[in-house]
Amino acid sequence: MNMISVESSNLKKVGYEDNKLFLEYGSGAIYEYADVPIKLYEELLTSESKGKFVNACVKGKYVFKRLK
Repeated sequence: MNMISVESSNLKKVGYEDNKLFLEYGSGAIYEYADVPIKLYEELLTSESKGKFVNACVKGKYVFKRLK
């Protein structure tokens, strides 16, 4: 899976594969969110504030696990 660097004070990289969203934070922690629609990933990539988008549209709405 390919992670894309993003401009964000909170996120370092994002990735998407097999309906899973991957977020790497500035701390180096990586999280995997399951059953995320591709449209949401596309909206994340074009959002003005990646951190605000994740807080509003991802956290608390999808099952996740920490990978690192």
